[in-house]
Amino acid sequence: MKKENVAAIVGTLKELYPDSLCSLQYEKDYELLFAVRLSAQCTDERVNKVTPALYERFPTLEAFAQADPEEVGQYIHSCGFFRGKSRDLVLCAQMLLSEYGGKVPGTMEDLLRLPGVGRKTANLILGDIHNTPGVVVADTHCIRITGRLGLTDGTKDPAKVEQQLRKILPPEESNNFCHRMVLHGRAVCTARKAMCGSCTLASWCRYARSEFKK
Repeated sequence: MKKENVAAIVGTLKELYPDSLCSLQYEKDYELLFAVRLSAQCTDERVNKVTPALYERFPTLEAFAQADPEEVGQYIHSCGFFRGKSRDLVLCAQMLLSEYGGKVPGTMEDLLRLPGVGRKTANLILGDIHNTPGVVVADTHCIRITGRLGLTDGTKDPAKVEQQLRKILPPEESNNFCHRMVLHGRAVCTARKAMCGSCTLASWCRYARSEFKK
């Protein structure tokens, strides 16, 4: 896709969704890290319902580090895969305290060492907590919509989507662009149906052009 078209898509999304905030609610840096872990195979809405009671019961990183994973699991049961997630939260808290002084690290290498943290989570933390330019959070919405637009080659591989988007997105815009992909994916370009007729990105979209020809 031409650079001017990429810039137009980025600019249009900024107008549509000026508040490009992560939908997960948190106050402390590590709370976002934990919330992202809980969001795996679960909706952000569900996570936001669960975390207030969880953080009230375990109000500090030290409290999480000393917690019984089974008790943590009782608070996050409705998020699914709660046994693995509760174990990761406790182990992650212990590692943050023992190796990183209670701070969420700011490099991809260090983040990937944490239990339950993959590239998607690490990129989100780098972008939202550390304001690192050039990060790409290749979640399901981002993968689907950038493939439909033609910003990527349509691959479903998150690592390949990340690589392809890094090459074309302005580094200072990439993190917020991915948040806006989530918002657009929920409102307009859903997995079930792409509402091309009401989409302001349709004029640049490969998928929309093919739909309109039918």
